Amino acid sequence: MITGELKSQVDKIWEAFWTGGISNPLTVIEQFTFLLFLRRLDENQQLEEKKANMMGIEMQNPIYSPSHKKLRWHSFKNEDPENLYALFTQPQSDIDNLTAFEFMKQLGSEAGVFAQYMKGATFMIPTPRLLDQVVQMIDKIQMDDRDTKGDLYEYLLSKIAIAGTNGQFRTPRHIIKMMVEIMEPTQEDTICDPSCGSAGFLVAASEYCHEHHPDWFHEQAFRDHYNSGMFTGIEFD
Repeated sequence: MITGELKSQVDKIWEAFWTGGISNPLTVIEQFTFLLFLRRLDENQQLEEKKANMMGIEMQNPIYSPSHKKLRWHSFKNEDPENLYALFTQPQSDIDNLTAFEFMKQLGSEAGVFAQYMKGATFMIPTPRLLDQVVQMIDKIQMDDRDTKGDLYEYLLSKIAIAGTNGQFRTPRHIIKMMVEIMEPTQEDTICDPSCGSAGFLVAASEYCHEHHPDWFHEQAFRDHYNSGMFTGIEFD
């Protein structure tokens, strides 16, 4: 269940996007997700770097090389707004003429399944001030466990549902896939979409099971769960 603190943090980020000129709720969640992904990329590498240092070995297959330091979350979050915005909007001549955003998009499979869904991403934050605001607020969110991530996206989706009371929204396919990958459904999970529409999230969760855990389907108990109570979709219209 979402905590009051996390809810307040998300509300402030949502309001910052809104007052900063981004009023489409799907664009808000999309840009929010992209920045969360960049933070996660850097945090994952920092964890692997610590492990390698403890074991006295060289880290294998790093996402960021030493020349990419300024594209890492822990580095660019401390930049002033103008320099930060330039990293996202102006190709960096010393890093293969990539921006921080384009770097994320071209990572591919070496960054895990998340990066595969970023290829169609578009950076839409309009001002340095807004980007800096959002980066600083996202940096304060505690994202240490799976429950927090789930609560965060559940609350974001609830805000989309509220915003869509006067018209339905279609969540982009790559966002659906990424959210399922972040949640990493398990054999024991029951998955419910309370505003399922065409059931895109449920289908993506089902596909995740087939693609990532085909061995689960060798077990009769899981097949029974999968075919009966694992997925529930609710729609009111």
